[in-house]
Amino acid sequence: MDPATMMLLAAAASATSKILGGIGANEDARLNAFNTLTDKKLSKVQAMQQAQARRQEYDFATSTNIAALAALSGRSLDDKSVQAFLKRSEDQFGKSVKRAQRQITFSGRQSDISAANIRRQGRNTMLSSTVSAATDVAKAYASSETIRQSQIKPIQQSRVKKVRN
Repeated sequence: MDPATMMLLAAAASATSKILGGIGANEDARLNAFNTLTDKKLSKVQAMQQAQARRQEYDFATSTNIAALAALSGRSLDDKSVQAFLKRSEDQFGKSVKRAQRQITFSGRQSDISAANIRRQGRNTMLSSTVSAATDVAKAYASSETIRQSQIKPIQQSRVKKVRN
């Protein structure tokens, strides 16, 4: 097998491995993006469970506080100070829930952006490997043509010399 052909075969093998590497990197990126979005959903479910637990704790604490106030002070639920206490507790709970919801929203948006970036990196890697492979093949082709031309010239020159003698 002549050197030019061997060079082209080596370039083809190299190009194939680069393209396959790019495809693999793209698939890996897609899987990582999927995992990021799965984690987003899991975080949302966990936050909802935590909010439910906080609500149950709040309800339990409120009923305990009402019973304690009624037992110790003899005040009814209609008393203005009891109503103010309950209103303040409700407001604090509401603020806590709103903060948790904002955090879930921000975290979700961050996960969406992260997944998009991961997918973009995979596509860019695949494109880069394809361009690199094409460049390698083009360089190998140009080099093989140079080798072939250099092999042809000595043969032609020797024929010309023989004819002149």
